[in-house]
Amino acid sequence: MKISLIDNNKQLQDDVICNIRDLVNVKNLERGDKLPSERIMSEKFGVNRNHIREAIKKLEYYGIVKSFAKSGTLLEIGRIGFNGMVNEIITIDQPSFEELVQTRITLELKIVGLAAEKRTHEDLTNIQNCLNDFKCKITNGEEYLEEDLLFHLAIAKASKNSTMLTLMLQITPPILATYEKEIVCEGDSIAAEIEKHENIFKAIETQDIALAEKMMKKHFHKLSNFTKHQI
Repeated sequence: MKISLIDNNKQLQDDVICNIRDLVNVKNLERGDKLPSERIMSEKFGVNRNHIREAIKKLEYYGIVKSFAKSGTLLEIGRIGFNGMVNEIITIDQPSFEELVQTRITLELKIVGLAAEKRTHEDLTNIQNCLNDFKCKITNGEEYLEEDLLFHLAIAKASKNSTMLTLMLQITPPILATYEKEIVCEGDSIAAEIEKHENIFKAIETQDIALAEKMMKKHFHKLSNFTKHQI
């Protein structure tokens, strides 16, 4: 079996994270304690400082450590919690297309309800502009996936939940990459695609939360069925 560069990089990163975990245990570090410098860990682990930096970034992403310009990198949780979270992080696999889609559908059904509840006139203008761009591209027979993405991101921004917007930004690119390889919406008419998007916008505009969720679910119906057939 051919091992990809991504797999190699992940393994190296996981090895560095495990070394940091072992160092934390050996030194009995607790919340608020400082990790050794990147230079010291680089020499101790026998890896490039960039590898140390990437491992710390990953730990910081999960809120386990926090880096400060002058103070260095500090533990944000105690040693027991640190060990438990590191053990989970290194066992996480790259999510499959099906997992990403399931997450996106679940997330967007909540997002669209919040958007319908909390949208402002500025949000409506932003969503409408993205919708117009989408309609223009799909009507002219041009590639429209990026315009579709911006439409959904505009809705996520209108939800006034930055965490949900961040998750959307993280999970959407790999989904789009698969869209380009697979014909997910083959057979759908241009009019039908435009109508689904317009119905979502209208529900948000009228602040009909239940209808917004219903229209988003209808929009994702074919994508949901597509992923079921891939499992």
